[in-house]
Amino acid sequence: MLTQLPTKTWLPRLSFAPVNTAPRGDTLVVVFLRGAADVLNMVVPHGEDAYYQLRPSLGIARPDDSKTKKEERTVDLDGFFGFHPNLSPLLEAWQSEQLAIIHACGAPDESRSHFKAMELMERGVDDERGPASGWIGRHLATLNTGNTSPLRAVGMGTRPQRSLSGTVPVSALRSIADFHLGGDQRALQQMRAALSTVYQNDLMGQETLSIMDTLEKLDPAKYQPFGGLRTASPITYPDSEFGLALKQTAMLIKAEVGLEVSAIDLGGWDTHFAQGSSTGLMPNLMKDLAEGLAAFHADMADHQNQLTTVTMSEFGRRASENGSLGTDHGHGSMMMVLGGNVDGGKVHGQWPGLEEGQLIGPGDLAVTTDYRDVLSEVLTKRLNNPATNEIFPEYQPKMLNVIV
Repeated sequence: MLTQLPTKTWLPRLSFAPVNTAPRGDTLVVVFLRGAADVLNMVVPHGEDAYYQLRPSLGIARPDDSKTKKEERTVDLDGFFGFHPNLSPLLEAWQSEQLAIIHACGAPDESRSHFKAMELMERGVDDERGPASGWIGRHLATLNTGNTSPLRAVGMGTRPQRSLSGTVPVSALRSIADFHLGGDQRALQQMRAALSTVYQNDLMGQETLSIMDTLEKLDPAKYQPFGGLRTASPITYPDSEFGLALKQTAMLIKAEVGLEVSAIDLGGWDTHFAQGSSTGLMPNLMKDLAEGLAAFHADMADHQNQLTTVTMSEFGRRASENGSLGTDHGHGSMMMVLGGNVDGGKVHGQWPGLEEGQLIGPGDLAVTTDYRDVLSEVLTKRLNNPATNEIFPEYQPKMLNVIV
């Protein structure tokens, strides 16, 4: 159901500088892997012996390990890093240099608390004393693109993500099909007639009604993904909440309803026990993630120069496996940036190593790249918003040249 959310009155007022006026940049899709994804088993440092010493059971076999079935080995990317085999659907984007990876990336917070880490990361701040609004909310508030669409920013789910909170109204959209009121056309027309009366002299309301007209014509069940001439094979999104969210994002972009930001969650990454290496809980999550992103990338082939997709997680997991064949809360994580304007086919950032003396805290991958560096580069180079000092207050970003 589509829910238009007003400005939250309990949010503290921010004193923004004059709003930047700029033409619309890319559509931004932010995928949050909630639960702290084990990035060492996603983008595997197979060139480092310490990885296999720390993970004798959970470690993903090297690409040339003849004692392991090929389908269970790491898929080599650059001779040192490789994909978990369930991420292999992303190889096409990697090989076409439209997928960049930033390893050992994350936030400075070392609490290893899901709630605190997600809260701070979605607000884009170092501690609780920072502004209560979200970093995407502040991006929207500091950039005037002349876009009055109620679907300028959408949180895929029952309510918008924390990162979207702020002074600019956003929408929550779990399912376009739900918007159709279960196919009850009479009820839908009654609702629309009532809203027409309410919004008769309201320009914003008339825009909302126009968007409703568009949504009435969209049907995910009948949607046929088409990646243009560059994509010959059929495109199939995974039959999951994540797949549906990406499919609906593609539909909204193609319908030109004014979408600038889509925030999507994929949860379940808190794998303390029975994590699985080649099969199991986490490999299944990776399969959903990779198949969904690969389908979205193929579906949006003709839009890649106006689209940037970012994945992030609140923190990583312990470098060593635990006694329950899982991994505990860690620190360093990993981000992926997907689009037509990335310096792809590369693992960016400084790799700190997994040897004793290189790990931090109780045995975690160190953070050598702040996640705000990646997001700031996307904001300035692709979204036409230079106001990073207001979006990420009291932080001075460093450009990594992930975006070309």
